[in-house]
Amino acid sequence: MLWLLLLFASLFTVVPSPRAEGRRNTTALTAKAAAARDRYAASAAAGGIRETIDGRYKKRYAEWKEEFLSTEIGRAQWDMYAHHPRLVLTITIAENNSQGAATGKYKWNESGELIAATIALGSQADQGYPSSVYYPVMNALEPFESRHLISGNVLAATKIAHEFGHVMKIAGTPEPLYHLQVQLVPLYNKIFLSNGYNVNDPRLVELAQKMGGNPVEIWEDREYWGEANAMLFLRDRVAKEKFHCRLFGKIKRAVEEYARNYEERFAEIAKSQGAIYSCSWR
Repeated sequence: MLWLLLLFASLFTVVPSPRAEGRRNTTALTAKAAAARDRYAASAAAGGIRETIDGRYKKRYAEWKEEFLSTEIGRAQWDMYAHHPRLVLTITIAENNSQGAATGKYKWNESGELIAATIALGSQADQGYPSSVYYPVMNALEPFESRHLISGNVLAATKIAHEFGHVMKIAGTPEPLYHLQVQLVPLYNKIFLSNGYNVNDPRLVELAQKMGGNPVEIWEDREYWGEANAMLFLRDRVAKEKFHCRLFGKIKRAVEEYARNYEERFAEIAKSQGAIYSCSWR
């Protein structure tokens, strides 16, 4: 619309002239309109964060966002996507899965770069603690909220960090591999359910090799990347709290019990914060 407005404004200022002069003016106007149109298109195609929040949830969302941005890592990651040259990250509130969150609607450009993703936060993301099996970081917060050491806003901000981790993981995943996984996972599951749950079935072994793992391995790898980013957020958020050793000790025990293959991922984050490392990951 910007280029049309500029075109109309220019047309209303044109003074009648000989035919040759008119052709020159028309050419100039066309060039100006085209330049304005291109500038508008470039602006529309630029990346950034788009917050699409229903009025009913704006107040609580603002509190969750403020909590996320209270940390250095939260501000750095938000700023990275707010000024991203290509990726449009949409954040919205979903009524279904009210206490959870999800990331999807991924799009890539012709160069294979991620250019769109959507984070849908549950309308009650400040409530509900997932299992420690795949969510050792978020689950670890539960006893600390019950003791009024943290608020539900911290939980919601941790879920935001988890979803940011998903975006970063997918941004580093080749588009063909992602689509191949989407295509083959249902086939894998269908064979798995019909062959007596035999993961050594040659058909399943071949599918896993193509996808880079079986469906559970693919899914848990993504979730643990989300949890690793959630841990980065909490590392900053509770660094000066007296209970930080207890919190990260609880995370460590859950990782050791359920995510031994991914322990180094969490240990590296703990090591990046001397105080946390000294009391949690020895």
